[in-house]
Amino acid sequence: MPANAFVDRLNEQIGHEFAASAQYLAIAIYYDDETLPRLAAFFYAQALEERNHALMMVQYLLDAGERAPIPGVAEPSNTFGDVVEPVALALEQERRVTDQINALAGIARDERDFTSEQFMQWFIKEQIEEVSSMSDLLKVVQRAKDNPLLAEEYLAREAPADAGPDPTAPPVAGGAL
Repeated sequence: MPANAFVDRLNEQIGHEFAASAQYLAIAIYYDDETLPRLAAFFYAQALEERNHALMMVQYLLDAGERAPIPGVAEPSNTFGDVVEPVALALEQERRVTDQINALAGIARDERDFTSEQFMQWFIKEQIEEVSSMSDLLKVVQRAKDNPLLAEEYLAREAPADAGPDPTAPPVAGGAL
């Protein structure tokens, strides 16, 4: 049984993950509207990934016999001054989520809730990758600010092919939706 303090914060984190998904969707739509399809596709994929993170957390709570009420989320930012601003916002968001994930792992450890601490390890690893990826993309988009097609070329050239689902990832509520 997870510690009550962990359950409370994980339920809050579910909201943060859905909010991140909504923000990435707004960013994807911005890039789609700017006819930057690779940037749009990158952020559509990020939106799905964040939604799945929330559903992984939901599944963990359900498996542990806990409630997982889905909170409402604030409206995402929908307007941006230039092609750099959305990626800068995304990096800021990933850094904030990293802090939240680390705090969750810390609560689990403090509460001697070793099962929940183990559950959080995958998310810690994921956040390292997310911050690194978004940092790299921000550098590219900053350099390509005056010619965003260069960022499109970068994504075409450097974006890894979809390797399929991570076999070490926690299960997603609802399966592979």
